[in-house]
Amino acid sequence: MKRKPIFERKNVLVTGGAGFIGSHLCDELVKTAKVICIDNFLTGSEENINHLLKHPDFEFLNHDLSEPINLEDLPELKPFQIAFQGVQEIYHLACPTSPKEYNRYPIETLLANAHGTRNVLEIARKYESKLVHTSTSAIYGEPLENAAYPETYWGYIDPIGPRSCYNEGKRFAESLVVNYRQKFKLDLKIARIFNTFGPRMKLTDGRMIPDFVYNAMKGKDVVIYGEEGDTSTFCYISDMIEALLRLMKSHEQGPVNLGNPEVYPIGDVAQKVVEFVGTPAKLTYEPRLPFTARQGVPDISLAKEKLGWFPVVPLEEGLKRTIDYMKGMPAVTLDALRKE
Repeated sequence: MKRKPIFERKNVLVTGGAGFIGSHLCDELVKTAKVICIDNFLTGSEENINHLLKHPDFEFLNHDLSEPINLEDLPELKPFQIAFQGVQEIYHLACPTSPKEYNRYPIETLLANAHGTRNVLEIARKYESKLVHTSTSAIYGEPLENAAYPETYWGYIDPIGPRSCYNEGKRFAESLVVNYRQKFKLDLKIARIFNTFGPRMKLTDGRMIPDFVYNAMKGKDVVIYGEEGDTSTFCYISDMIEALLRLMKSHEQGPVNLGNPEVYPIGDVAQKVVEFVGTPAKLTYEPRLPFTARQGVPDISLAKEKLGWFPVVPLEEGLKRTIDYMKGMPAVTLDALRKE
């Protein structure tokens, strides 16, 4: 029997809620819902959710989702009345997502996508929860020349290459979600997230925007791994959060591409960072690292049509907000993070 809210606020579960996107999602959800945040801090950070820990409608669980969990057995969730109210919505984000992290934790990445996704789907099955599974543009593999990816493109992937633990893990997770949806008649949705940036990105995970900002702040060379003329797309975090919320509320099940379709030369973006930071850092180019890949461009026609969504934060504004956040971090914290 489908569980319905019997209290004023619905129960929402966010896995990977201490991560970059997950923590911003928790910030928004806790305004109107009771939020259960699960993370094991493999790649997430307690600093991202510290401000929420005393909120009466927020509860954090330190748990590795590759192991099953019974929410009804946990005394800290007693105020959520799980046995009576159930869980109405689940946002599944638990997985290492940056190149350095999923190559540092390849087995954990595979298990998060396999066992972790299955365990979350079993929670959705038990409570007949709506679920948004966050997948990735990486399932498309190498980008098509001069074309944007539609959701119908199957992708071109090396199943045993240096990125395989993430790429293949995400492809398997999507298949798991779709088959659970078909067999158990559940409302399960898939979001394919493209390059997203903003405050709370880790300085140590090898993503280009944090690297550009940190090195520019230190007056070091801003290194671009690739060739002159390489391009990418950049979606600001608040736009991505709005897209995920709209997907949950919609009747669309996806997969749906979520990202900013505007293409920028990476060198130009790095130069903007240097200008906004205000240091004399210079740009240099080095060969692409083996676990990185060229960035593809999202076709967001489906998101526009079905969700009424498109990104609205300009790249320059997003960069300024991100740089302001990083400038506000204590220097000792910046240096400590870089030594992790």
